[in-house]
Order: sequence, then structure tokens, then C-alpha cells
Amino acid sequence: MHHLHREKLLSLFDDNQNGLVYVQGANVLHRYATDYEYPFRQESNFLYLTGVNEPESELLLDLKKEEYHLFVPKRDANYAVWHGYVKSMESYKEQYKPDHIHYANELLDVIRNLNPETIYCLNDEQAEFLEDLDGDLKVETETLVDAITYCRLMKTDWELDQLRHACKINNEAHISLMKAMKAGMFEYEAKAIFDAVQMKHGLLQDAYNGIFAAGKNGAILHYVQSESQVKDGELFLTDAGFEFNGYASDYTRTYPANGKFTSLQAGVYEAVVNALDTCIADTKPGVEMENLHLNAARIMMQGLKDMDLVKGDLDEIMDKNIFALFFPHGLGHFLGLDTHDVGGYPKGVERIDRPGIQYLRARRDLQPGMVITIEPGLYFIPALLLPAFEDAEKAPFLNKSKLEGMLDFGGIRVEDNIAITEDGYENFTDVPKSVADIEKAMN
Repeated sequence: MHHLHREKLLSLFDDNQNGLVYVQGANVLHRYATDYEYPFRQESNFLYLTGVNEPESELLLDLKKEEYHLFVPKRDANYAVWHGYVKSMESYKEQYKPDHIHYANELLDVIRNLNPETIYCLNDEQAEFLEDLDGDLKVETETLVDAITYCRLMKTDWELDQLRHACKINNEAHISLMKAMKAGMFEYEAKAIFDAVQMKHGLLQDAYNGIFAAGKNGAILHYVQSESQVKDGELFLTDAGFEFNGYASDYTRTYPANGKFTSLQAGVYEAVVNALDTCIADTKPGVEMENLHLNAARIMMQGLKDMDLVKGDLDEIMDKNIFALFFPHGLGHFLGLDTHDVGGYPKGVERIDRPGIQYLRARRDLQPGMVITIEPGLYFIPALLLPAFEDAEKAPFLNKSKLEGMLDFGGIRVEDNIAITEDGYENFTDVPKSVADIEKAMN
């Protein structure tokens, strides 16, 4: 299927130009100056164009002939002793089907033989590498970034299938943890239950640092320590997913450790889920992410208002950015070969300089083939609320006496993965989400 990705990229370049696309694959990374190897994960653009999930590889695309040159490392007997089988050129060619295959040390000879007017690459580091090989090469770093971002933004049917499979296993992992959760469990035990389901199905690479957060840790947006013990009466927030063939899943679920929401927990929770479900129902081609974000914030503020945690006119609550005290992150992002996938901000589109929404990771109208997360949340963060209690402009909107008792409540986030279709959306996420369904699953 990766030949279709190369064809898609080539179609964006002028047929007649004598140019090359150059992309470097990733190398094995080590911890500091030791021989501890981090698990290898291919650079996403290289993986997109080649499917090669092996280190020290490179590619050239000949734009005029529309041919693909793959460069692989030359291994010796010593490599075989320590790392196993050394692939033959024939096996590389059979597995990855390049038009031409070379050893990495032949790169400059091949480039000189093709004699390009311009070489397009992804960043200054790769440009400097090429210029160090030959100072006469003309290297350009903007065009390829724009072209490959456009390609990766609009998913092919094959890519959607990879994402569906990653999400299918993620459904199982989240449900297994939800059913196993109980007060007294440590966060790292929850992570072990979740990871085991993924690995049992052959998914070995987490898509990002998973968040397994008990109680007040749920109000830390990127909490990764996983060391605390969950107490009876606390909420537990899981934000985690693994990759399938490089394609990520990314869900969040929040539920009571003891399997029963308190009325306070249920009230806040339903405000979040109401925002999520409304945003999903509103998702279709042409909708703008920032409008979904602001609508989600408005729905959640109405929920907090109904609970008498915030007060005042809803329009004023929005205009004065009171929502950002409780919902300080963006509503969602693109999803694909990276969890926070490319393409969130088209050229010329800047971030909105406004609390909360300034962290929105994608600001463009949605089109068929895009895959996004939608992840509203409400958090009770002392670092935001304590100064707001003393702020003359913000304090009148806050019920301080009630909120002071919630500074160790934590946070609630609920997140689904959504593909944009011609007439609306497809939700890849199938994990209990309503209060009733969660309590039923947990009990």
C-alpha cells in the first residue's frame, strides 16, 4: 500500500522537473552514553512512504522518472553475531519493492548519477547532511513538508483500516481495565492490565506516554508517573492507546474506582459527555475545529452553572474566558502515524490568542479522510483556581465555597476517535461512556 502513498506525493510535484525527494529513516537511539537501546520506531514520514520499519535506511524519489530508490545499511558478520540475521539485498527488494536498491554508502554516487536540479528534504538537519556530502547540491526544505503533510492529512482507505484495527484493540484494553478497576489498585497495576491486552494482540508500541491517573492526578494534563494508589471514592482517568502498523489510537475514559459515581462526580461527568456527544453529532465536512471547541466549552460551563459551581450569565462566562480555568487544553487533534498528527495548522493560519483555545492543536475546517480526536474535559486545578479566587474579574463567576472543597477532585476527560466521512463521521471508539453504561460494566 505504501506505493500508493508515494504516488500521491509524486502527483503533487511537476512531472517535468529534474528533482529528487530525499528522506532519512530513523536510527536506533540509546539511553545517554550507554548501550541500552530504546525500542526502535521508524520516523513517520519515512514509514508513510516506504513501510520500512528498520533503522539506518534512506530513500530517494526520482520526480522525473517516478522511481523509488531505497538505501539500506551494509551489515557485517559482527552485526550478525550480536543482532541476528543480516538481510540480503534480494530480501530487502522482495519485502519493500523499491525500483532500485543500494547500500547507504552509495547515496552520493546515485545522486550525482541522477544529477538533480533540486533535492527536496524535510528539515535543515537532513539538508546539512546532503550539503556535507556535496556542497554543490541545491537543497530545499519547505516544499516537501507541505506536500507530505497534505498527503498524510487525508487518509487512504488502507490507512483508515489500520486506524480501525488499532482502535478495535484499544476498545478491548479500555474495557478490560474498566472492569478490573477497584479501589486500592496502584496506577502502575492499571497500566499493566491495559498494556497486557494490547501486547496480547501483537501491538507492542504505545502511541504516546499513557496517562493512568487516580484522584487529583487526573487534573495534571500530562501525568505519567503512575505511582499512586487509587482510593475508594476517587475517579480514575485513563488516556492511552497503542499503534498498529504505526497508526495510533488515543482514547480517554474517566470512571469511579469503586464503580459508583457520586452525585457530584456524575454531574461534572455528564457535562463533559454532553459536550463530547454534541460535538461528535455536529462533526461533518466543513465544520471548523475552533467552533466545536467553543461549543464544547459552552456546554460544559452550562453544566457547571447548573451545579452552582460557576454563576452568572453564560455569555459573560464565555466572553471572560472563565471556561479556560476548567478546560485549559484544546478539544482535539489529528490522528494518524503520530498521535498528534501533522496538518493541524495550514500555512497562514495562526493560533487564536485566547485562554484555553490557544492550545487547540488543529485549526482548520474538517474534510473527508481526516481523522481527529474529540476530548473535552473539566479539571479542578489549584494552580488555576486559587489565583482566580483572588482575581476581581474572575471571582464573581466562581462559587468559591463549593470549589474550595473540590481542589483534590482531579479531572474528567472523555475522548473518542472520529473519522470524517462524505456525509458526517465514523466513530472508531466503542467503550462504555454514559454513567449508566460505565456502572453496569464495572459491576
